[in-house]
Formats: sequence, structure tokens, C-alpha cells
Amino acid sequence: MSLSVDELRTRLVAALKALPASAEELRELDAALGDGDLGLTVKAGSLAAAEAIEKLPADAALSDVLLATGKAFSTANPSTFGALVGGGLLAGAKAVAGRREAGRAEALAVGRAVAARIAERGKSQLGDKTVLDALVPSLDTLEAQAAGSAQRALIDAMIATASQQVSATAALQSKKGRAAWVQERSIGHPDPGATAWLRFLEAWRG
Repeated sequence: MSLSVDELRTRLVAALKALPASAEELRELDAALGDGDLGLTVKAGSLAAAEAIEKLPADAALSDVLLATGKAFSTANPSTFGALVGGGLLAGAKAVAGRREAGRAEALAVGRAVAARIAERGKSQLGDKTVLDALVPSLDTLEAQAAGSAQRALIDAMIATASQQVSATAALQSKKGRAAWVQERSIGHPDPGATAWLRFLEAWRG
């Protein structure tokens, strides 16, 4: 079952407004590996994105929603994570240009475009202990689900995969960003970016 653009906007705004509840957790995780700004980035970016979506005209297309989200998220609290997510969403908007509803096919198109742009701009890959380590496997899970699966079943499956992958990142050594500076000391801590993706999925489920 697909969502209309209006339905998507309502769900996305609700998820974005719920995400700041995870800001302190993300700050603490990021402080153990980097400069601790991820919580602020996610909080400021999410609230700014929600506001930007609410200001869109009633006839906004799916790509308009993604463009507004990406631009607002990336500029609310400028950071590497914000820039990567924002750039990814701009790529995702291009992947669904002209579409007026959002179903599994659109979610996959956007998700794959976001992941590809993050990998390109961040010069990262699976195993580098980044958001990709939860994002890509959860998209693989979405793609593997049977056609016609209920939305709740799809998001539950994605969350289960993302949760497993977040836990798995604790065993990895960070290879990108400020987290790479702590080298072996990054082992034992789950990746903050991967955790942020998990928390977004949970916020979307509600």
C-alpha cells in the first residue's frame, strides 16, 4: 500500500518532531567517538525539516518534500553528518521526480540514492562504521520482503535489521571522520550515525 504525498508529509513531520527525543543519546554516543555534535545536528535538523515540510504548498510533489527536508536538515546546524544526509536527500528527490505517491518502490529508490550519495561524498563503504552499516542492510531487508506486505511488517523488519546492525558496529573500528582519530578506542561503542537511522525508523513507526 502506498502513501499519498499528503499522508507522507503527515507521517514524516510526526517522525521528525519525535526524533529530538533521541538527541541526548546521540550526543553521548558521538562524544565517545567524536565532537559530540550529532545530537544537536539531529535535533535542529529534524525540527527545521518538519517546519519546512509544513510550509510547502498543498500541491507539493514527493520530490518537493525530500528537497525541503534535505535543505533544511543540512543548514539548521551545519556539520558533516548534516551535509551528508542533506546531500543524500537531494539525490533521493531526483530519484523520484514526478511521483505523487510513496510506496516500497519509492522508498527503495530514495534510500538507495541516499546511501550512494553518502558513500560517494563521505568516501565510505560498508564496514567503515558509519550510518551506511545500518542504512544499507535495512534497505536490503525492505527489498527482500514479499510484494504486498503490510507497511507495519515492512518497517518492523527494517527496524529489526537496523537494530542488529547498530549493535554489530560496536565491534568495528571507526575509519571515517573524527571517530577515526580515536582508532582502537572506537571499538566497543555503537556508531552514532547508524543509531540515528535506527531512531528515525522507530520514530516513523510511532
